[in-house]
Amino acid sequence: MKYGALVLLFVVLIACNTVPGKETPQADTSSDLAAFFDRYWKERLPLFPLEATATGDTTYNDRLAIAFTDSFRDTLRRFYTTYLTGIRQFRRDDLNENDRISYDIFKREMEMQLEGLTFHDNEIPFNQFWGLPLDLGQLGSGTGNQPFKTEKDYQAWMQRAGRFSAWADSAIVYFRKGVASGRVLPRALVIKMIPQMQALAKNDPSNVFYGPLKNMPSLANADSLKKQLTVLVQTAVLPAYQRLGHFLQTDYLPKARTTTGINAIPQGSELYAYLVRQWTTTSKTPDEIYNTGLAEVKRIRAEMERIKDSVGFKGDLPAFFAYMKNDQRFMPYKTPEDVLNAFRSIHQRMEPNLKKMFGRTPKTPFEIRQTEAFRAASASAEYQQGTPDGKRPGIFYVPILDATKFNTTSGMESLFLHEAIPGHHYQTSLQQENESLPKFRRFAWYGAMGEGWALYCESLGKELGLYTDPYQYMGALGDEIHRAIRLVVDVGMHTKGMTREEAINYMTDNEAINTEGATAEIERYMAIPGQALSYKVGALKIRELRNKYQQQSGNKFSLSAFHDEILKDGVMPLDVLERKMDAWAK
Repeated sequence: MKYGALVLLFVVLIACNTVPGKETPQADTSSDLAAFFDRYWKERLPLFPLEATATGDTTYNDRLAIAFTDSFRDTLRRFYTTYLTGIRQFRRDDLNENDRISYDIFKREMEMQLEGLTFHDNEIPFNQFWGLPLDLGQLGSGTGNQPFKTEKDYQAWMQRAGRFSAWADSAIVYFRKGVASGRVLPRALVIKMIPQMQALAKNDPSNVFYGPLKNMPSLANADSLKKQLTVLVQTAVLPAYQRLGHFLQTDYLPKARTTTGINAIPQGSELYAYLVRQWTTTSKTPDEIYNTGLAEVKRIRAEMERIKDSVGFKGDLPAFFAYMKNDQRFMPYKTPEDVLNAFRSIHQRMEPNLKKMFGRTPKTPFEIRQTEAFRAASASAEYQQGTPDGKRPGIFYVPILDATKFNTTSGMESLFLHEAIPGHHYQTSLQQENESLPKFRRFAWYGAMGEGWALYCESLGKELGLYTDPYQYMGALGDEIHRAIRLVVDVGMHTKGMTREEAINYMTDNEAINTEGATAEIERYMAIPGQALSYKVGALKIRELRNKYQQQSGNKFSLSAFHDEILKDGVMPLDVLERKMDAWAK
């Protein structure tokens, strides 16, 4: 799943204004707890309107928050404190099982968010991998979360986009604060941000912000809307991107740091330790995770050696990687549509076996699309969730820079299992569709479980009738070792002095990835420390639970029932998940 441009679309990391003088909520029954959670959800959406848009709530489609300012963070601090005090007034032991899960998740979330506000990470408002400037391009294209069906939709978008100019100017102010305090991005990342801003600033018919003009439905006021939107784009939106690009190139780049890890900035080591706990939802230390990564890389390399030998390849593993990367037999596609059709074929082939492994399947529609050109160069394949009402489908985005170089051994089958079905599409859609959950859980995101589930789904390939081709299985192993490598390089860069170049080399030495691809990945981990750890940590826990229950139950174990129970209650911290699943197993 993409964790760049879509960061604000999933993660329950946010809240909103508390009315001054409001008393802390008090209650002692499950119905009061439900009302408490409902009030929390309703109070937080107005200040984080992109979250509302993502969940299909159109109430705040005209709003745009400047969520990194100190005043906004002060509001959050008051909000989280109020609700942490409020949740503590409920007696956990008096609640039913589902409410206890909600209690545990909510209390941890409030505590983690308050701790997170002790850092000054708001002095880096966005980076090359995620942030509002990239989100806005998706929203304004007319193909993302923002609807463009009615005149009201267009007016809402113009009000939202009209606020981007102030957002961009505030971002420059906070980037300058970061320069003054020593909290700046690595130079290598800033170099990638500049062309992104320049591309979005071009007054060209192909600019994504003109998309809603080209595809405007038949509206009574269409001509007027087109004129208004054109003026807005040309006089407000594009100039804001121009200012951002100019600032980054002229002022910020010369001050960017040459170091790699976040431990090079003030509070960096403490921030990384916090991010590790936040993303993995465990108490594992960076060293523990690093050592797990080394062990997993060793184990998976051994399996790769076995596959290499089984196909009769003469040479070492790096030579086998080079063969798979470069041989034309593995690059059969001519057009982007050929690539998309190949992914559709994967879905069709495994469909019969899906029914044996899942009792519950989503109602939300599903589509496969090519990633938009303006962000494809820095994008990974990703999943963007649909809406619970089914009006917007879940979308699997595939970046295709050159279809003729799209390689079948890149792990296409495992990628589909992870990003699409049964990975993110099943997990996210079933969670959103479960109306018995409080909304803060229906639309929550915990990477350790969410990404852990998606990576676990990659391991189901053979059971689903895939990985019959040894080269596709090799691609799946490549995806698995990629997540193990993340444990090594993420911790290595941010705590052990590993440089960007050393991390790139470690990646290219241990998996079939070219230098360009490895560079994009390593720079992603530099931009969002700790996030890449969640995949492998979560997948190992889910596999551990499956193995434990299979051993306990023997022939009575139902894999379909296990999968349904894992997904039934949505994402949650791993310790909460394990308690829930142990109770189910008993």
